[in-house]
Amino acid sequence: MADAAVSLRVCVVGATGTIGRATVAALVRRGHGVVCLVRAPVRQPVAGAAMRVVDVADPVALARDGFAGERFDAVVSCMASRTGVPADAWAVDHRAQVALLNAARDAGVGHFVLLSAICVQKPLLAFQQAKLAFEAALAASGLTYAIVRPTAFFKSLSGQIDRVRRGKPFLVFGDGTLTACKPISDDDLADYLADCLTDRGRWNRVLPIGGPGPAITPRQQGEALFAMLGKPARFSHVPVRLLDGIAGGLGLLGRVVPSLATKAELARIGRYYATESMLVLNPVTGQYDADATPSAGTQTLFEYYRAVLAGDAAAERGDHAVF
Repeated sequence: MADAAVSLRVCVVGATGTIGRATVAALVRRGHGVVCLVRAPVRQPVAGAAMRVVDVADPVALARDGFAGERFDAVVSCMASRTGVPADAWAVDHRAQVALLNAARDAGVGHFVLLSAICVQKPLLAFQQAKLAFEAALAASGLTYAIVRPTAFFKSLSGQIDRVRRGKPFLVFGDGTLTACKPISDDDLADYLADCLTDRGRWNRVLPIGGPGPAITPRQQGEALFAMLGKPARFSHVPVRLLDGIAGGLGLLGRVVPSLATKAELARIGRYYATESMLVLNPVTGQYDADATPSAGTQTLFEYYRAVLAGDAAAERGDHAVF
């Protein structure tokens, strides 16, 4: 159960991304004292939260300029690598997180909430392996923890809104039903992360979480967009083997040209999201299970689409958006 009246002092890392900002706002709304560790000054900080410029990869700076000998009850980390390529992933998703964890423990922090990702269930990529390695370090740290693994984000499923609005077909891999997800909004995810601090039922657990409603396939996303625009649905089908060929070719060339190895990893990331559902994976059957994927919040992807089309919201692309 949640302790609604508890006021905590919380350190937030990764506070400048869309989910990070929403999480800071959710913590402030709950009456917590929030200090954000950021890499550079923020032009429009969230009202009610303090900002400290700190190199979170530097253990000395974290202790001196971040925690600064002060008392903090908890850390919430929304930090993540921007590209997912190996060097970036291991530097941010693992080493920087480990530095943060060690600094928090040295400062006497007792609670750590981590924003991870549901795709680590099937770790075929470097950033997934880096995230899993840190999840293991956190679970073994002795701190009270919550590891939150959200499904797809609205921003990562909105890259084709303008394309459809301009009259172009919606791009899908295969027939558009290869994958499904339960998308969750930034605000709903932020509320879930914030409540991990006071809901004891979420402590010391790995927590997959999606948004409300049934799982949605890419084809259903396209059909909904066309219906909202009053246009007949049109799809362009991209064969998965095309991504296989691109990733394989770039991988071979990357042995000679390092920059192409990076592009090959990005192609592998694209293929992963094009062929793997963002749902709970049943370890026995090896199948994704929508019914076993928990839901939270109230905002649906299609409500967000309507808001974007009406000009009431901006569609932001995620770093790992396939389109």
